[in-house]
Order: sequence, then structure tokens, then C-alpha cells
Amino acid sequence: MQEMVDDFLAQKRIAVAGVSRTKETPASAIYRRLRDIGCQVYPVNPNAEEFEGASCYPDVKSIPGGVDGVVIVTRPAATLQIVQDCVEAGIPRVWMHRSFEGGSSVSDEAVRIGEENGLTVIAGGCPMMYAGSVDFAHHCMRWILGVTGGLPR
Repeated sequence: MQEMVDDFLAQKRIAVAGVSRTKETPASAIYRRLRDIGCQVYPVNPNAEEFEGASCYPDVKSIPGGVDGVVIVTRPAATLQIVQDCVEAGIPRVWMHRSFEGGSSVSDEAVRIGEENGLTVIAGGCPMMYAGSVDFAHHCMRWILGVTGGLPR
């Protein structure tokens, strides 16, 4: 697992699906953290034209030059379409976010389709538990999930 996380976070071009310009969301926080650690981050939301001054894309297939990975922070029903888009676009890595408070983006069908098509799939957890200087809350979450066996698979 740690190897997949390290590989994902070593990428420089990462999309975050599910950002919102109207409210604070886990996707927005993840976008900022990845940006702050030096990644080129691309916001994805079909209902927004921009996010914090950056062009927002309706889907991952629309990002010029493609990306190396996608963090998915949406409802599970939307996750399946995003994974299918990743397969079509040749995006090799997806991370389906899961949090204690904000619910889960993990879709068993999306995991299966991603893995069947050779994608590296991280199903659960949050990149903020690993990326950059980890805040106390995410440090505690990672510890608790590690002890209880709940870290992403």
C-alpha cells in the first residue's frame, strides 16, 4: 500500500475531481495540499468554469496534456464514470477518497473496472494523510486506520 501511495504522490500532474467553488469540501482541501507540495493540479467539476483562478475541467479527458493520476472526491455513482474516463484517457492512477465525515467515493464496481484495465487503484483514505506536512487530524486518522486495519487497500 505505501508503495502505491508514494508512487501516486510522486506524480506531478494530478487532477482532483469534485472541487467546489461554492463551499469548502475535502476535494478543495486536497487540491490545495497537492498544489502546495508542488504538483500541477487540475480541478475537475462539470458545473464550474474555474476554481481559485485555475481553469476547471468538466471531466478528466478534457485536461490538455493529460494527467498522471486522479483523486476522486465525488459520490460513488460518479466515481464509476470518472474511472471509465481514466481508462479511456490512459490515466494510470486513481485514488478514491474516503473520510470519516464526508462519506466515501469508493465504488466496488469502479475499483473492479479500474483494476481490470490495469489502473493502480487506491480505494479509500485521503491523500492528506500522506502528502506534505500532515496536520494533526490527518495524522491521527492515519494512525487509527492503521491500527484498525482501515487503511486503503
